[in-house]
Amino acid sequence: MTSQTAAAQRYDADREFEHKHRWTILVIVSIAQLMVVLDATIVNIALPAAQDALGFADSDRQWVVTAYALAFGSLLLLGGKLGDLFGRKRMFVIGLIGFAVASAAGGASTDFMVLVISRAAQGAFGALLAPAALSTIANSFSSPAERGRAFGVYGAVAGGGGAVGLLLGGVLTEYASWRWCFFVNLVFAGIAWIGGQYYLRNETSKTKPKIDWLGTVCAVVGLFLLVYGFSRAASDGWGDIVTIISLVVSALLLLAFVQIERRVGQPLLPLRIVKDRSRGGAYLSVGLAAIAIFGVFLFLTFYLQLTKGYSPVLTGVAFLPMIAFVLIGSTLANVKLMPILGARLLITAGMALAAVGMVYLYFIDSTSNYWVHILPSLPVLGFGFGLIFAPAINTATERVNREDAGVASALVNTTQQVGGSIGTALLSTIAASVTSTYAATHVGAAAAAEAPVAGYKIAFLVSAGIFAAGAVLIFFLIQAHAPQPSGAPPTDEGEGEADAGVAGQPASAGTAAQGAAQGAAAPAGRDADPAPGTA
Repeated sequence: MTSQTAAAQRYDADREFEHKHRWTILVIVSIAQLMVVLDATIVNIALPAAQDALGFADSDRQWVVTAYALAFGSLLLLGGKLGDLFGRKRMFVIGLIGFAVASAAGGASTDFMVLVISRAAQGAFGALLAPAALSTIANSFSSPAERGRAFGVYGAVAGGGGAVGLLLGGVLTEYASWRWCFFVNLVFAGIAWIGGQYYLRNETSKTKPKIDWLGTVCAVVGLFLLVYGFSRAASDGWGDIVTIISLVVSALLLLAFVQIERRVGQPLLPLRIVKDRSRGGAYLSVGLAAIAIFGVFLFLTFYLQLTKGYSPVLTGVAFLPMIAFVLIGSTLANVKLMPILGARLLITAGMALAAVGMVYLYFIDSTSNYWVHILPSLPVLGFGFGLIFAPAINTATERVNREDAGVASALVNTTQQVGGSIGTALLSTIAASVTSTYAATHVGAAAAAEAPVAGYKIAFLVSAGIFAAGAVLIFFLIQAHAPQPSGAPPTDEGEGEADAGVAGQPASAGTAAQGAAQGAAAPAGRDADPAPGTA
């Protein structure tokens, strides 16, 4: 038996093992992804207590958040590519261990600098972990029906994880310590690491690993400056010279990155991934939703805690209806509605529903009642988010070649992270401006209470406008049929032959040895794989 034949048999055995245990793998990677997603909001809840304990200034507080965002946002594409080149399992495990160690260091911090460095390390290792988790799901499910269920679960985690972080952060901060908002990650990471060690199989590039260093530098520095520029705009304003320089240099570097990727043999981001209209529209929908969703997570949290006097725990409980409907919406979208309506109509409907929910929140004031003026909007928002994220993530990674799965998955996380940074800067600036104007033109105790609420209201309205514009854009951008395979040449109809190694499609025996073996994409009407528990 030749080494090539042995490698092919080992490859097929690993893929068969992963397929057999695909539902267990889904649970493992969802736990890891939940840890990454909720970490953003859980730390926000812990910040005031951490500030009191470590004694840092209000002006320094933003760096605890920004350090994570800078490392995570700038390194995601590189993290995804490393997974494609050196193996998803390897990057998943390294990311888990690194994230856990950084979390332990953050929880044990004795001064501000250690806390900031720990947050940056969390972001860096999260950038390895998140793309590996998503690409593992994309590669583990072949049946369209099962893929829909899997991405329904993942979409619920992506869309609702932030709200879970609010609740968990409130409970831990109020009843344990702010340090447990970091230490809790050791529990998530430990469970995912044990499962990943047994159930995940490594899959590396069939070609000699080669990193596009010039493109990598342009992408990493460009994304770093983009996130930094928007983060600085939120605190120092859009006219700040450092903000302007950061955003201009970022734009130049990212334009250079695109030109480099068009010319190199092994690009960091193969542009074929985003050339398909449906896949590009899916990435856009994730980014737009991330911009607008901060209108809920950021300003509704401020309103409940600062205006209404809710405790951290009660604030988290207030978001529970939204979490429930994110789960319902994402599951229903991918399991029942996606095969009938397609991603275009579902994402468009989700954007429209989210816009309606945001408009409802516009009518609050400082005396509003939660049950009357806030609660009715939360199921609408949650269901809308579910209809957006699950189909968008599914479409963004559908029919992507196995060797591109990591970077395609990283692009989902990158658009979400950059969108969040833009949303924070844009909406914070607008809200602060409206608050200042209101305070300058109104006098009295009532005006002082209403001034910040006036800013929140306009932020909700702008978020509604972003969702509404997104609904129109996505309807005309995403096509009715599935994205064409990322390795196929463009066709007028957007259809094409799929590689045997397309993520989410079954690979025939021996494809590892053949390398570029071609096979037809699975027919749309093929029988579904067994449901969970029947395999």
